[in-house]
Amino acid sequence: MFLEILIAIVLGCLMGVVTGLTPGLHINLVALILFSISPFLLGYTNVIAVASFIIAMSITHTFADFISATYLGAPADDTALAVLPAHRMLLEGMGHEAVKLAVIGSLLCLILTVVLSPLLIFIVPIIFAYLKDYIGWILLAVVVFMILREENANKKFWAFAVAALSGILGLVVFNVPNLKDPLLPMLSGLFGVSVLLLSLTQKTSLPVQRTTEMIKVKTKDMAKALSSGIFSGSLVSIFPGLGPAQAAVVAGQVVGKIEVAAYLVLVGGINTVSMILSLITLFTIEKARNGSIIVVQQLLQNINLNILVLFMSAALVAGGIATFFTLYTSKVFSSIMNRLNYSMLSIGIIAFIGLMVLYFSGIVGFLILIIATFIGLIPNIVDVSRSNSMACLLVPIILVNLI
Repeated sequence: MFLEILIAIVLGCLMGVVTGLTPGLHINLVALILFSISPFLLGYTNVIAVASFIIAMSITHTFADFISATYLGAPADDTALAVLPAHRMLLEGMGHEAVKLAVIGSLLCLILTVVLSPLLIFIVPIIFAYLKDYIGWILLAVVVFMILREENANKKFWAFAVAALSGILGLVVFNVPNLKDPLLPMLSGLFGVSVLLLSLTQKTSLPVQRTTEMIKVKTKDMAKALSSGIFSGSLVSIFPGLGPAQAAVVAGQVVGKIEVAAYLVLVGGINTVSMILSLITLFTIEKARNGSIIVVQQLLQNINLNILVLFMSAALVAGGIATFFTLYTSKVFSSIMNRLNYSMLSIGIIAFIGLMVLYFSGIVGFLILIIATFIGLIPNIVDVSRSNSMACLLVPIILVNLI
């Protein structure tokens, strides 16, 4: 059984790299496919191995999706706020360093969360009971703070405009009937295509990418990034409706001003923490907040402490493997980038994102991509924080919780 689980973890890590590199291919989809064919798979293996595959894939995905966010400017819900700082580092020849920082955040937050799991098992039910009725107000306060932190009245006005437009876009997108993968066109426009278009208009050239140097992060900033990553990632798993993107916004406000390198560590850790905490919430309050973990719940019906410890161990092993796979793949991407014309690459990526949106979300999704791109250009033009665009995800949740 040990060998079966180990093989499942390695295969899950490989699949996690594939899903992380492919915009639109989500781990939830792969997990659902596995669940649908589980009767066949269980004829050759056991349910723990299948569940371990899903967990390893999910953990690795949280590492590898920063590659597509950094090199391709194609954000997922958990990497949207990382696109701009990672893209800036790419334009300074430090794309691999950006990925490495996110991987460090993912790995360290994974280890710390597992170490803290006995405490989390105790406090998660308490936090859930006390705060579940206030999440809407908390997120509303976050949006207001995002707007008010701008430097002057003019920028506050434009921050409000960006938040309002993004919030309205989010409300419309989430209420379009039969729209598949609504986040793909919306986030790709707000944080992906808009950034690439700005690079094209500014005639940006890509410098030689280095893969050996490492940016040092101050100990104080590293501690703030890791603690905020664990705190915010925990919110995703405790409260329904919250995702890694919303948690990243909350974390950004909680941690205050930190250097870009530490911020990438922070964003890198959030989604990994939320994945681990989903296992803990499944064990403690019998609620799975993540699609792939819901599939694990369906496979096993319930998990006891021994199975939880086994899955935590599988996650740690997967984190180690994912670190190696992600950094190796990033080096390959970095080498390829050195041989490409950046303007042509940007055009190619924009075309690729457009085709992906058409395939997954159809014509309506493509229209959403165009509208989101125009909104995504505004923050750069008026010089306000792009994080105000995250209102596209915050406003719908606020209204659901308050109305």
